[in-house]
Amino acid sequence: MATVYDYEVTTINGRPQNLSPFRGDVLLVVNVASRCGFTPQYADLEALYRKHRADGFAVLGFPCDQFGHQEPGDEAEIKTFCSLNYDVTFPLFAKVKVNGPETTPLYRYLKSACRGLLFTQSIKWNFTKFLVDRQGAAVRRYAPNISIARIETELMPLLAEQKSVA
Repeated sequence: MATVYDYEVTTINGRPQNLSPFRGDVLLVVNVASRCGFTPQYADLEALYRKHRADGFAVLGFPCDQFGHQEPGDEAEIKTFCSLNYDVTFPLFAKVKVNGPETTPLYRYLKSACRGLLFTQSIKWNFTKFLVDRQGAAVRRYAPNISIARIETELMPLLAEQKSVA
């Protein structure tokens, strides 16, 4: 069975990285954009990350420009925007495609593991979130309008699980 650790991604600084450094952590994987109505969620995501990172939690932000051209900048611009406007310290990665034939393999896995509304795989908009357990399995998908407070409630039992690095 696949896990998120089976995938390689590219950091916001352009370096290839597999996700094994996050092995044993609970993850919230989010497709983000800097010119979206949901962009203020960066603040809530950062607060959630800071509150729980010592417990083995990370938010992973994947910029995406597939929805209304709401992430037009390059990686350097995205990184600067996130730092200046939201003091983002959680890991950011290079732009990805989350739908269509060029969907990045990580998102192919996430979408097949956790289907959306009416069991569709397609991501409908920016700030769709995937909750990943400590074993690297995607366990829940959240629409962009679901509150971070609700996600935190569902995150807590996963954080309570013993962290084990295999």
